[in-house]
Amino acid sequence: MPIKHFLQFKDLTAEEIDYLFERAQVIKRRFKAYEPHHTLSDRTLVMIFEKASTRTRLSFEAGMHQLGGAAIYLNTRDSQLGRGEEVEDAGQVISRMCDLVMIRTFEQSIVERFAANSRVPVINGLTNEYHPCQILADIFTFIEHRGPIQGRTVAWIGDSNNMCNTWLQAARLLDFNVHVSTPPGYEVEPDRANDFGQDHFEQFADPMEACKGAHLVTSDVWTSMGFEAENEERRKAFADWCVDAEMMANAAPDALYMHCLPAHRGEEVTAEVIDGPQSVVWDEAENRLHVQKALMEYLVRGRMG
Repeated sequence: MPIKHFLQFKDLTAEEIDYLFERAQVIKRRFKAYEPHHTLSDRTLVMIFEKASTRTRLSFEAGMHQLGGAAIYLNTRDSQLGRGEEVEDAGQVISRMCDLVMIRTFEQSIVERFAANSRVPVINGLTNEYHPCQILADIFTFIEHRGPIQGRTVAWIGDSNNMCNTWLQAARLLDFNVHVSTPPGYEVEPDRANDFGQDHFEQFADPMEACKGAHLVTSDVWTSMGFEAENEERRKAFADWCVDAEMMANAAPDALYMHCLPAHRGEEVTAEVIDGPQSVVWDEAENRLHVQKALMEYLVRGRMG
């Protein structure tokens, strides 16, 4: 099987994404039934972290062990990557000693340079530009609760960050709609907006309007990692972009709320919403484990019976 990477959502076809969701259902069911599922026995995942993580490390490390393989944690501060080794050289060496690499870093160009020099599949665990594994889990969670996402509407409230970018890529691929509402000055970049197209994407100045009729309302922290110096400025700019009960009431009656976590209650979302009956954030967090197991299995072994 030719090497296939997952660096952004559009690296896979809609058919491949649908397969991953079907496979994740099987893997999750077996996990819940305590049935061993060791399809990656004797295989090794290397996890490279330049950005801190809770869910990403836990889900990938536990997932690889549950598939019968091993996971090795590398932090750039504790490796030669943190001492100036070229990303291309690291890709050549590390990929000769493992079967799969996951990288969580800053610029998208880092994972792309690594993948271009890797002999094994590379997974983007998060970059400044994209967070494809999280959106896989989010869509899988929506399907579990509400069925197919095709033709539905997702309201993105807050910063046009890596999560927003990935939702827009996914919408184009899987044929659903995204309403984006950001404060002035934080809109989706024009070049990126052109890349996403206009068929599945609409921007709103008013977050209430963006939520109108939405089947899913989702948000993220106002200040992503790497932008901490802008924290106070962002708190003021985003004050009216807090998802509250009024916004949820403007969405579809059975609308869900999601957040990739960690969350700041009282900032991007109220406690009433994230801890309320429409919130599925805990299912969403758990599903990182199951969809990533399906993804790793597929990238290493292809489709399974």
